[in-house]
This record gives sequence, structure tokens and C-alpha cells, in this order.
Amino acid sequence: MDSGFYYRTGIFQEEKIDSGIDPFMASYPHLLDIGIMGNCIHGKTGLCVLAGVQCYQDGLHISNDNMKLEDFKSIIDQSKGKLFQVALGGRGDPEMHEDFEEILKYCRENDIVPNLTTSGYGIDEKKADLMKKYCGAVAVSWYRSKYTLQAIELLVSNGIKTNIHYVLGNNSIDEAYELVTENKIPKGVNRTVFLLHKPVGLGESNNVLKANDKKVQNFFALFNEEKYCDIAGFDSCGVPGIINFSPNIHLDSIDTCEGARYSAYITSDMKMTPCSFDQELKWSCDLYEMTIDEAWNSQAFDRFRNTLKTSCPTCDMKNHCLGGCPIKKEIVLCEKIQGVK
Repeated sequence: MDSGFYYRTGIFQEEKIDSGIDPFMASYPHLLDIGIMGNCIHGKTGLCVLAGVQCYQDGLHISNDNMKLEDFKSIIDQSKGKLFQVALGGRGDPEMHEDFEEILKYCRENDIVPNLTTSGYGIDEKKADLMKKYCGAVAVSWYRSKYTLQAIELLVSNGIKTNIHYVLGNNSIDEAYELVTENKIPKGVNRTVFLLHKPVGLGESNNVLKANDKKVQNFFALFNEEKYCDIAGFDSCGVPGIINFSPNIHLDSIDTCEGARYSAYITSDMKMTPCSFDQELKWSCDLYEMTIDEAWNSQAFDRFRNTLKTSCPTCDMKNHCLGGCPIKKEIVLCEKIQGVK
């Protein structure tokens, strides 16, 4: 496949009948978010901070080795035939990895489509050519800078499916509303994906959105209109906001937290955890000591899943929301969970 697209279904294999209900989890992750970068070359200059983005990986203070090529290949070797796409990221721009081209090439040689997220700061024609040749899509983080727009223009002009990743917090929600309603999203962008700010790493608690904030309610209400749905998307952390404030959106078009159900994150030093926001590695497994299959079926991952299974047992939206984020409940845009008045 060229795009990495897959279709999830609840088909019973023997009867070949679709139940119409997604299974709670997959037997192997459908997506692996691979943190190939252990350090950020822009960390010491505070590029994220200057751009108003509070890096959850804290590249300003934390610097580790990048993922070894042989470790990356072992992930792909274990995943061949089991998934169709991976996301490349970590504590820095993945195109700055010393083995970037080989990483992309090895994915494609094994019928896996690589996608990535970048600040865009270090993208040049050569790197754009590699992305066009190997990647399904590239996301540029919205850093409100000249290099942000230059990177988007370069990628779009090269025919690369380009998204914007926009961190949505108290410090950015007014700008987000303006971008959407005043048609200020750069031309040619496939989707602007809104990612909830999390109080992790450099992320400050006072930047977390609240469910009773009229700005939050008005922003999510925009997506009751079809014209705005065509240009935007949300990470699964934002699903409670969609459920509560965008009632016109069909519930079958959204999917809540996929951590330990359909996706997992792997750090540059081969720790596998249900989500990249588990920066404390509370639910992690060491892939130097076990396989991806074993980590996926581990007690640590089961503990994460149980949080989703047991959350909000009396809520009529439980099956669509699963209680939202198990890692940081304060980000869940639901008045009942946030306890706001």
C-alpha cells in the first residue's frame, strides 16, 4: 500500500459477518509510534518554547542517544505483515536522525509505510525528496514561524500529503478559532489536526483546557458544521470534547484512546509503553528483554487497558469515550471528570 491506510472491522472470521462493533483491542498494534530521536538539536536553543509550544518530551532538559538502526530494524522485522504503517518521532525532528534515509527505506522494503512529524526547521530539498519517495504523510508542528510556513510550502509543492499538528491549549485556542473561521490555514494542507495540550514534560498545568470554558465549547461547536470538518481533525484525546460539544458529528467517525488497544509507543532506548505521554514509563516494557508481542500482552499493558475498561461505568457514552485519557485525567473535556462547575 502507498498510504498505509487500513480498514478496521469487527468481522467474525468463521461466519464472515460484520458485527458493526469494533473489537476493544487488536492482537498486535495497528500503529507503532517509534521515537527514533532521543535528543533534539534545537533543545538547547528552546525552539519549542520560543514558538509557544510546551514540549511534552522536554527536549530542553533531556538528551538521550538516538535509536540505533539495528534496534529500529528489529521493530520492523517483528512487525512485518502485522501492521501497515509506523509514525516516526521522539525527542526531536526525525529527519535529523543519522540513519534517516535507511530507516525510511527499510520500512518500505518490508511493506510498511512511514509517516512522521517535524518542526520543519531542518527540512531541505533532499529531505523533502526522501519524504516524497517513502512517506505516506508528513505533519508539520505549528511553530508560528517563518520556517513553519516554508516547510509546509516545500512539502505541499512536492506533492507530499501534508498535515499541520496544532497543540490546543489556553495559550492557543483563540488563534485556533481564528485559523479555522477566517480560513488562515495554509493552502494545500490536507488536515489541521488539533492535539490537546498535556501537562507532561514542559507542559504547564495552567495551559490545560477546561470543559466549562466557553472558548472551548465554542471551538468544538465549530465542527458541527460540515465545512469545518473537511479541514480539521483531532487526536483521540480530544474525543470527549467532540462528544460533549459537537453533537452533529457521527459517533462512528471518531475513536477514543487507542493506547494498548491499537497503538503503542517505543522510546529511543527500546521501552514500549501504551502512549508517548507516559513519560514516567509507568506502563512500560523493555524490548531488550521481551518481544513486541510479549509487551503487548503484558501485565503492564493490561493495567492500562483496565483503566479504560472500568472508567465511567454508568455513563451512556462510555463505549465511545472509555473515560478519556488514563494518564492525565485533567485533560479529559468532560465536566463530570474534571469536576468543574
